[in-house]
Amino acid sequence: MGKALEGVRILDMTHVQSGPTCTQILAWFGADVIKIERPGAGDATRSQLRDIPDVDSLYFTMLNANKRSITLNPKTEVGNKIFAKLIEECDVMVENFAPGAIDRMGFPWEKIQEINPRMIYASIKGFGPGPYEDCKVYENVAQCTGGAASTTGELEGFPMVTGAQIGDSGTGMHLVAGILAALFHREKSGKGQRVVCAMQDAVLNLCRVKLRDQQRLAHGPLKEYPQYPNGEFGEAVPRAGNASGGGHPGWIVKCKGWETDPDAYIYVILQAMAFEALAIVIGHEDWLEDPDFNTPDARLPRLMEVYGEIEKWTMTKDKMEVMDTLNPLNVPCGPILSMKELAEEQGLRATETVVEVDHPERGKYLTVGNPIKLSDSPADVDRAPLLGEHTEEILKTIIGLDDQEIDAAREQGAI
Repeated sequence: MGKALEGVRILDMTHVQSGPTCTQILAWFGADVIKIERPGAGDATRSQLRDIPDVDSLYFTMLNANKRSITLNPKTEVGNKIFAKLIEECDVMVENFAPGAIDRMGFPWEKIQEINPRMIYASIKGFGPGPYEDCKVYENVAQCTGGAASTTGELEGFPMVTGAQIGDSGTGMHLVAGILAALFHREKSGKGQRVVCAMQDAVLNLCRVKLRDQQRLAHGPLKEYPQYPNGEFGEAVPRAGNASGGGHPGWIVKCKGWETDPDAYIYVILQAMAFEALAIVIGHEDWLEDPDFNTPDARLPRLMEVYGEIEKWTMTKDKMEVMDTLNPLNVPCGPILSMKELAEEQGLRATETVVEVDHPERGKYLTVGNPIKLSDSPADVDRAPLLGEHTEEILKTIIGLDDQEIDAAREQGAI
């Protein structure tokens, strides 16, 4: 079976997390991703948060699988020519530099179009056009400016960012969709185009249910939020603790062992059609005849009381026992799984969502595989490249340089 993007060549000018997330997914789909790195230094994450001295960090290796690495300085005369040739030979260029960086290298969009009219030029920016478009953005800044932090956290607490990288990786995944759409459009038009994703925009897209609630708030209190009925709502969507963002209430409750295990908890959703079974199993069959509890609307003002009773029951069982009991009853629930548990979960290994990779310098390590599964295009996960590992290979096979020309480029500092 062939790879979905076999034959597509990506010029990867990205670094750190948001851009490499995008290009790694394209590489998993079979694209030939050529990662451009600074001679002698490479992507900054190669040396960040190292756990083994002088070895590429997990930060780098887990974001750059299946790619080829070439060191190149486009600011040199030879490097500029090599970069122009790569633009000519590639289908997509992806970058997440500060605004204007590629232009200052001498390659504005107009020149790229002249070199390769079929080129798709994809960029990740912090903000879209407006007063903040020239500002730098990192993960937590994106979460704060995109609405995630203001709606996350304890009810009366300060704003919180989430451990999920919705700013960096979330934007990278959005950019993948844009690139694939542009590639599809090119099949019909024959022309490339610009694709831009702003991190603020991507985070806001992932927070759309909160924008929904902002508009609902104008017509009365948000009854599914814990602040109802006794708390007060201000002018903006409040923080809601662990309340569900959907139409059915949800909350996290303690399980057996919570005193010593920080992850001995489970999330339980009060889905209306499964409430009867849940009430019976926790010993509250009386709720089924009680007008204070036997309808969703009646339960809303008493949600904390309901979850208090559920928690009395869950604290008698470990989280997996709760899962095993409630799942057959069609009660939606999910244990709080630690990173240790996820790393050891054999089901995730079987689906290659968690993959063990062998690296020539650090040895074996775990990484996340492609979360997008295609039935006829398997996504193999290979290790990340060493710095400049494929420089000569790429210069010979794509650029057409011979050994003497490569030596001359190296002497000039172009590679």
